[in-house]
Amino acid sequence: RGRRFQEDRCTIRSDFERDTGRIIYSQAFRRLRHKTQVFFNPQNDHICSRIEHVIYVNYIATTIARALNLNIDLVQSIALGHDIGHSPFGHSGERTLNACVKKYDASMFFEHEMQSLRVADLLADRNGHRGEGLNLSFEVRDGIVSHCGETYSEYRLVPDRDKETDSILSLNSVHRNMPATLEGCVVRIADKIAYVGRDIEDAARAGIMEFEDIPPAITSTLGTTNSQIIHTLVTDIIHNSLNKDSVVLSDESGQAMEALLKENVTRIYQSDKIKKYEIRVKTTMEGLFDAMMMAISDPEKAHASGNPVFTGLIEYVKGYPADHTSEVQMVTDYIAGMTDSFANKCYEAIYWV
Repeated sequence: RGRRFQEDRCTIRSDFERDTGRIIYSQAFRRLRHKTQVFFNPQNDHICSRIEHVIYVNYIATTIARALNLNIDLVQSIALGHDIGHSPFGHSGERTLNACVKKYDASMFFEHEMQSLRVADLLADRNGHRGEGLNLSFEVRDGIVSHCGETYSEYRLVPDRDKETDSILSLNSVHRNMPATLEGCVVRIADKIAYVGRDIEDAARAGIMEFEDIPPAITSTLGTTNSQIIHTLVTDIIHNSLNKDSVVLSDESGQAMEALLKENVTRIYQSDKIKKYEIRVKTTMEGLFDAMMMAISDPEKAHASGNPVFTGLIEYVKGYPADHTSEVQMVTDYIAGMTDSFANKCYEAIYWV
């Protein structure tokens, strides 16, 4: 359906290939290598970082798309861009940031899918200025904002081809629901496949859960390793989706994946180790948000303080386009773009004496 701002076509690359280039060369994409997926410390080479997860999603989704004769360029662009607006500290950071936003403005919320679209449409710095973002194609923008990987009970994804173009900007997630393309649906389900077994590998390194702990009713269908789980689910999707206008998992595999995802919630995401980690995340994110809201309300005082965190925030705010953006939104954008390590350094610079 084209871009938000009309451009001349490239004589070599398709529109979706160009979108992929814009995404992987963006600063938001580069920062994903230092953002948490589930377990803290993405600098550990053996713990999955956000960028590693994105690469897995891309590989799985393009494998499925190739077998189903879909547009691989579109799939790749959506997959590589789907998390560019994710907060630091994974979903723990996302939940805390959402609570911080609502504390200052009850009408607002933070959702990484919507923030990823905001980065693509507005915040990404391209051609030396902020305001037009990466100017991606509608189909890529739609796939990014509709990629929701936390809906566990989806076995059959049917594209919403009648979706209105501007509806993806709606704050009501109901209007964004299913992607408008099969390619978007493939990425949406690949997102779950990419982390359902990989998170268990990290949990094993953390001493929380082993593959041997998965109930036999699940392993008998999906397998006993991350590799087997991915192979089973990808093969199942290809066999059940070929020549259909939908992306389909068999009931058996779909129910097994849902059961495994719920096992991960109980055994990993709600484990004592993760809960202790979340306490630290909550302290850091709340401390940053409160301090930055105070700083942004009095820029002169903040600048005079000489604190590099506050001066950095004030400089960041100057880059916004002329139309009004609330202070809450600007602080949210600034913190959401941070890596884990930068967020920790900012917290220390503010609160450590």
